[in-house]
Amino acid sequence: MVTLICVLLPLASWRDDVAIEKRMGEAVAQVDSVAFNRTVVRYATPDGRVIIPPQGVLYPEGLNVGDNVRVQYDRGNPELVRVAGRTAVLSLLPVGTFLVSVWVVIAAVVTVLRRFGTQV
Repeated sequence: MVTLICVLLPLASWRDDVAIEKRMGEAVAQVDSVAFNRTVVRYATPDGRVIIPPQGVLYPEGLNVGDNVRVQYDRGNPELVRVAGRTAVLSLLPVGTFLVSVWVVIAAVVTVLRRFGTQV
């Protein structure tokens, strides 16, 4: 199940990138808050609407509150926004590292259990 989730996560990121690239809008956003689970930005569209995506911005690594950052968004769904120049490729290293770590731990546990004669 963990492997499936780790495969689906980069695929979902890639799908979001494709949606943004199909109808791309660009803006300068201000970072309003940074938390573990999301980074909230605020930006204005050319028609004057101010957008604050409730799910935050994609690929927020290294952003700090008060920063101004260039973003790219889906004009059809302006709440789908990413930091300009960043793509789903950035998700591969952390997801891959996590997945390898999980399987190393599982392999170690199975090896120890077999060594002590427990059937796995």
